[in-house]
Amino acid sequence: MSINSVGYGNALLGQSVFDLKNQLDALQTQLATGKKSTTYSGMGVNEGFAIFARAQLSNLSAFATTITNINTTIDTTSTALTSFGQIATQVKSAAGSGGAIVNGSGQTTGQQTALLQLKTMLEMLNTQAGDRYLFSGSAIDTPSVASMEDILNGKGAQAGLKQLIAERNQADLGVGGMGRLVVSSPTPTSVSVAEDVAGSPFGLKLNAIASSLTGATVTGPSGSPAAVSVNLASNPNNGDNITFTFNLPDGTTEAVRLTASNATPPPTGSFAIGATPTATTANLNAALNTAIGTLANTALVAASAMAASDNFFNSAGTATGGVVNNKAAAPITGATLLSGGAATDSLATNFAAGDTITVNGTPISFVAAGATGNQLNVTDSVQTLLARIDSITGTSVPSTVSGGVIALHTDNAASLSVTSSNPAAFAALGFGATATAILPPLRVGGTPWSTATSLVSGAANTVAWYTGEAGPGPARASSTARIDQAATIQYGVRANEQAIRNTLQSVAAFAAFTMSPTGPNATAQISALNQRVATSLTPQGRQQSLADIGTDLASAQVAMKGVAARQSQSQIMLQSLVDQTETVSTDQVATEILAVQTRLQASYQTTSMLSQLTLVKYLPVG
Repeated sequence: MSINSVGYGNALLGQSVFDLKNQLDALQTQLATGKKSTTYSGMGVNEGFAIFARAQLSNLSAFATTITNINTTIDTTSTALTSFGQIATQVKSAAGSGGAIVNGSGQTTGQQTALLQLKTMLEMLNTQAGDRYLFSGSAIDTPSVASMEDILNGKGAQAGLKQLIAERNQADLGVGGMGRLVVSSPTPTSVSVAEDVAGSPFGLKLNAIASSLTGATVTGPSGSPAAVSVNLASNPNNGDNITFTFNLPDGTTEAVRLTASNATPPPTGSFAIGATPTATTANLNAALNTAIGTLANTALVAASAMAASDNFFNSAGTATGGVVNNKAAAPITGATLLSGGAATDSLATNFAAGDTITVNGTPISFVAAGATGNQLNVTDSVQTLLARIDSITGTSVPSTVSGGVIALHTDNAASLSVTSSNPAAFAALGFGATATAILPPLRVGGTPWSTATSLVSGAANTVAWYTGEAGPGPARASSTARIDQAATIQYGVRANEQAIRNTLQSVAAFAAFTMSPTGPNATAQISALNQRVATSLTPQGRQQSLADIGTDLASAQVAMKGVAARQSQSQIMLQSLVDQTETVSTDQVATEILAVQTRLQASYQTTSMLSQLTLVKYLPVG
């Protein structure tokens, strides 16, 4: 039988004490840190889940920061838009009040106030959130608009808005100040009113003629250039009238109404009934010249300023064809067929089944009958073709045909390209090999301005008012951010969006327009301008409004709020998983510390007792 030494027992007991001491140290570390361990291996078998959860928490934290930053950006943008809209409302109110007192500077008080408000609006469009320009689309490091000084007065060799208004005014009035109309008497008893040239965008355009004159025959508008006429077979009765309706460059209409009168002298807006139809015709001719001249130098002047402002600010464009006739030798209209027999109202050269017209890369195919989708029947009309082209370009302004001239409209001039596999039939529509839009801004083409017949691109010699990003995609998509693993948000805004641009160009036209303080037509001119500015600052039909932009941004914030709420719940669950895996209960650890301390104390006492034992104490005495 072997006897172990006391040293062997001490070694075992010492190891036990050492283990208890390590356990106590570990518990005290847990109590101090709240963590199970300072190493991954000490966390337990679930630490792999905790590591994954921690990575997810990091992603959620980054998303939360993104959402906070975007909310700040949207809040700042919305505040600027609200202030922008409030100023527009103030300008609209000033214009709508009809103030027509022109001071020595050639403007009304309302116009001078609008000048200061225009400056403020432009400053708002250059608002920054941090180092980000809010209204520049994706070009966040670039101001969105030029300065008011450059926009109105130009910069160096580049013209500003005031120059474009002056040029267009001359082009619209024409040489004799008659709005590019020619009034004549082809016969002693007839009066004709004709546009000076076909296809010109300038001046008054004939819309309609209506008459209650006894014994009179009216015709038109027809022909190229368009004309209307009235022939007096007999004298009209006192009180009979005739009305000429005109389209103006800004899209408005005005009418000249003349009433036959026996009074001497005839009142304003009347013409004297003469002794014979020939004498009456001469009186009608003179009265019509006076009335058209007055209209041209009042309403047309205001409409011209609005059109010039649109030419300067609008990024849309138009591809204008040449004057073409149908097989019956008359100018084509919307009703003209795309194919037909001789001497009919059909294109001079027919489209045939199998032909195509390609619009911005999208083909329109011609079929004999039963057209579907992007197809047209060869017997369809020009108007049907224009509607199909518009559906592809997405233009907000429908394409038109007038006086034998087709005008293809587009909201993005740079993108318009129309071609055909049948060049001869395409030429019968008035176009060459490729129909493209004139790049904006648009200016009067050629001098003298009063005889110009076209608009040309002013991109090289005109101030660019919008200096931000102007890509073809939606404005909101110009700034996107990921706010969740499966969600992105769009919150971009461009200063050249329709609602902002329309507002800006109306206020700018109001602020830039001047007239002669002593001119006989000053009051009528500013009254016509007031009316147009007030109307243009009221969103029409389906046009985008400032509220629409605000709604888009608010919708983005609502979407982010929902995502943030879901992420908050996920953070709670993931943090709970991490806590359950890595943290400890301080109460439980404290209890375990007390237990270990008790065991450790007992071990120390046992060790002390054993250290006092010797063999001598167990040997017999004597």
